[in-house]
Amino acid sequence: MAYLTPTEFVTKMVDAGESKVFMSTRDTLIRAYMAGAILALAAAFAVTVTVQTGQPLLGAVLFPVGFCLLYLLGFDLLTGVFTLVPLAWLDKRPGVTLGGILRNWTLVFFGNFAGALTVAVMMAIIFTTGFTEAPNIVGQKLGTIGESRTVGYAAHGAAGMLTLFIRGVLCNWMVSTGVVAAILSTHVSGKIFAMWMPIMLFFYMGFEHSIVNMFLFPSGLMLGGNFSIYDYMVWNEIPTVIGNLVGGLSFVGLTLYSTHIKTAPKRSAI
Repeated sequence: MAYLTPTEFVTKMVDAGESKVFMSTRDTLIRAYMAGAILALAAAFAVTVTVQTGQPLLGAVLFPVGFCLLYLLGFDLLTGVFTLVPLAWLDKRPGVTLGGILRNWTLVFFGNFAGALTVAVMMAIIFTTGFTEAPNIVGQKLGTIGESRTVGYAAHGAAGMLTLFIRGVLCNWMVSTGVVAAILSTHVSGKIFAMWMPIMLFFYMGFEHSIVNMFLFPSGLMLGGNFSIYDYMVWNEIPTVIGNLVGGLSFVGLTLYSTHIKTAPKRSAI
């Protein structure tokens, strides 16, 4: 596992953020679409394993396969670009503007959503045999996930919203750590091992990931979950996106950049 020093891999983080700002609309959407679809398949896999074995830890251990695949293939998640792209602006890379950052985030959001929704429809067809019968046991579980993580939060009012936001923050703290982990090794085996750990942690802890939720909640709506699109957007997706932005940028992007690129002056010898 060839390891890059912190200064080296944080510089690569800035370089990656810069490249994403200038990527074409077509390429940005394709990469985001595929990332959302692959992560959704991994979520469907993890839920299936959990339901069929009764072991949530096993589902969490296996879920990172999707995350590893999509990053090895060079696809983009919103949670990752939240962390990487602003660093290019902070580093004053030529041509990188706030408008460019917002353009990238918007394209990746809709690309991720389209990919996750595509898989949600496909899996709903499988779980109901083409919508001709009631959802199977995995489909029923997806419906209850959607209820507990929308109206379940709403039942607690402001406290529920705060809990949702904090779960979004913690989620992208771990997911963005996984994104960085993919950079700090130059070997495929090292990248996979380093990515696996924080992704397993976030999934098992039930933290809120905006792209995983782009699969879970539309699936739940199609499979009989007792919540609405309004519930999904207001009591999950929007606060989760904000929490993911704060968590990834604050606890990963800015901390690494500030201490390995824009370091403070060294102390004088006493």
